[in-house]
Amino acid sequence: MQEIAADIKSILVENVLLSSSDNLSPETEKLLRQIRREKNNTPVIYLSSGTSSIIAGSEKTFSAIEAYISDNRTDTELVRVGCTGPSNFEPFLCVQLPGKNKLFFRNITEEKVELLLNSVFHNDIHEEDLVGQTGTKEFGIWQGIPFMDELPFFAHQKRVILSNCGCYDPESIEEYIARGGYRTFVKTIGNYTFEEVCNIIEKSGLRGRSGGGFLTGRKWKEALSTPSVSRYLICNAKESDPGAFTDRTILESDPHRLLEGIAISSYAIGASNAIIYLRSGSDHARNRLSKAIQMARDYGIIGHNIFSSGFSLDVLIRKEPGAFVCGEETALISSLEGKRGMPQLKPPYPTTSGLFGKPTVINNVETLMNVPLIMQNGPEWFRSIGTESSKGTKVFAVTGRSRYSGVVEVEMGTKVRTILEKIADGVRDGNGFKAIQLGGASGSFITEANLDVQVDYEALKEKTMGMGAGGFVVIDDSICMVDLVRYYMNFIHNESCGKCIPCREGTSRMQEILEGVIRKPSSEDSGTTLERFKGVMQLESIASVMKDTSLCGLGQTAPNPFLSAMKDFREEFEEHIFDRKCRANICRGLRTFNIDVDKCTGCTACASKCPVNAIYGTRLQPFFIVEEKCIGCGICYDICKFSAIEVK
Repeated sequence: MQEIAADIKSILVENVLLSSSDNLSPETEKLLRQIRREKNNTPVIYLSSGTSSIIAGSEKTFSAIEAYISDNRTDTELVRVGCTGPSNFEPFLCVQLPGKNKLFFRNITEEKVELLLNSVFHNDIHEEDLVGQTGTKEFGIWQGIPFMDELPFFAHQKRVILSNCGCYDPESIEEYIARGGYRTFVKTIGNYTFEEVCNIIEKSGLRGRSGGGFLTGRKWKEALSTPSVSRYLICNAKESDPGAFTDRTILESDPHRLLEGIAISSYAIGASNAIIYLRSGSDHARNRLSKAIQMARDYGIIGHNIFSSGFSLDVLIRKEPGAFVCGEETALISSLEGKRGMPQLKPPYPTTSGLFGKPTVINNVETLMNVPLIMQNGPEWFRSIGTESSKGTKVFAVTGRSRYSGVVEVEMGTKVRTILEKIADGVRDGNGFKAIQLGGASGSFITEANLDVQVDYEALKEKTMGMGAGGFVVIDDSICMVDLVRYYMNFIHNESCGKCIPCREGTSRMQEILEGVIRKPSSEDSGTTLERFKGVMQLESIASVMKDTSLCGLGQTAPNPFLSAMKDFREEFEEHIFDRKCRANICRGLRTFNIDVDKCTGCTACASKCPVNAIYGTRLQPFFIVEEKCIGCGICYDICKFSAIEVK
């Protein structure tokens, strides 16, 4: 990169972005290959730098690599890249020697740097952390090392939206342009009318990836056809569902493609103002987006009268106030207007009366990432991917109890079983599979019986399930479904805006009943059991009312986790109610602890740590637990060195 011409900006703008031909001059092609590092004469080290990477210690790894380069190989280039996908591999490091394929290594913490780099630079590969290699026929192949796309995690994916993630420096607009970026936007504003762009997107069959799956092109046409002197495009990057982090990964790894998607979408609806509505706490993503926006301004890609096309665009970032309900589009608009984020009745829909009463299109990050690819490759290309009713791909954040976790992308029509067993490599720690929670806090559970359902809007809808924003939480048999449902209900209750009674009171009552189920009753008579059972039966009635009468999607879908769990795991609810038993031993209020007198040494450790003084005994003699006083906290179980305390 040091040898690149000083006037690279003017070359990229004049010879690449504004070129009317796809056949660039040999000199320009050579420059682009150099920027893409396709023929490097010196070693290059790539290190992941997303949020998951930083949490795993990549910044310390980066400093250790810098120190190594300074002391040993000053000709080596160190590049920060985005997230490649598998969170288990972080910090994820890639080394490319001149003329050789790239080598990928997992979990490279700072103490591993020196040994690893010494082995690579001396062609004595340290195989303990080696994952695989990538490259083309132009580079030398490392014999005996698998290719990355042959590994199950990648082999069963179709990376379209994620194709740039982990491949280039997300803070370099030059690299993005060298990879073909922004050329589609420039050609779009120079060759297509607003209506033509909307027609292309509608013809492609692109549906909104936020869960509802509404046709994107149709939504754009509604906004475009509404008479107004101004319109707005909003990129909803709120992503507040527990277990979902796909948007954050995309923002941190490929911000320029998102900006290009925003720019094309804004042009299609005639909007000169675009807003990225960003989740609070996403400081790393915000910094990268801010840099990307400033770079695009410097290159004239956004601003006034872009490349003399007559189209102007300003892009702003706005941070959401930290409320889950602000992910709902009308609540989102209210918060942007400086009001309390609360849902409004529809119609009118935002496409006709949105931000400040103007026509407004709201698309999420994943939807907008598809737009430049469709405009570049054509609607037929996009329609060739996926199923009859669901075109393209879907990005998921695989979390929970799977062996591999991270961000994955699969073709629509892929079976859920494939994601679980092939990409995520099944359940970890030898535990049994229980369910997959799809669709966030308001989603449903997919059990073994439904694992062969396809990732398809209509196929999931037939089974009363939703795709959601991308959460894919794997649950094993160590999890208590009653406690998990209680957690989701507590989350939804806390996030309810309180505007409508069904949601406000319904979530409160459901939470209250579930809290009672996971605790021992104060009385053991049959009347108490009946009351607990009647409470659970009320849950189904409350859920029905909430679904039918709540104002927005939050309240309407809030009961989904309970209804889904009752359908497939009813016996666990019955065990909690009638047997006072939690088979996973998760519910503290139902746990019973007992001391094995044959193992107890009378060390007094458990008694001294018990917060309610429920353990009695004489030193060096067996102790015992007073069950009536025990609160089931499990401190005694954790602290006992002799395995003398049993949990029932």
